[in-house]
Amino acid sequence: MNRNLFLGVLCGLVLTGSVASISLRPRIDDATPRKVVKTEAEWKKILTPQQFYVLRQQGTERPFTSPLVDNHEKGIFKCAGCKTPLFSSDTKFESGTGWPSFYKSLSKQNVAEKVDRSHGMVRTEVECGVCGGHLGHVFDDGPKPTGLRYCMNGVALEFEKK
Repeated sequence: MNRNLFLGVLCGLVLTGSVASISLRPRIDDATPRKVVKTEAEWKKILTPQQFYVLRQQGTERPFTSPLVDNHEKGIFKCAGCKTPLFSSDTKFESGTGWPSFYKSLSKQNVAEKVDRSHGMVRTEVECGVCGGHLGHVFDDGPKPTGLRYCMNGVALEFEKK
């Protein structure tokens, strides 16, 4: 649309009262999650060495070493890196694997999935949708109603009691 035509249409809309407000800034959808981007040095300052290994280097903690495995309190499990809410205690279950397991995330936008071809197998990796931190993997052998098992590294999570 040429500039003069645009201004003519705009003036016509304003004169008829059809325009309540105009913004030249791009609209950001309320559902768009914020993004947290930090340098490696910044992550090392705020994370423990074990958290850095798991969240930023796609490591895995040893099974049965996280206190969150046996946590049965009501609350929310958040990303240890950026504090984004990820899972509810209402969806946590005992998988027997040695890692905290959930059958559903709080928000599909806060939990991202991607193909992981490491270690000679194909799995679905789970990352924080906000900071990109490695959380664990999701498998299709979980309980109803979803049939999913989000097998998370406990060191990648923080628990907030309700």
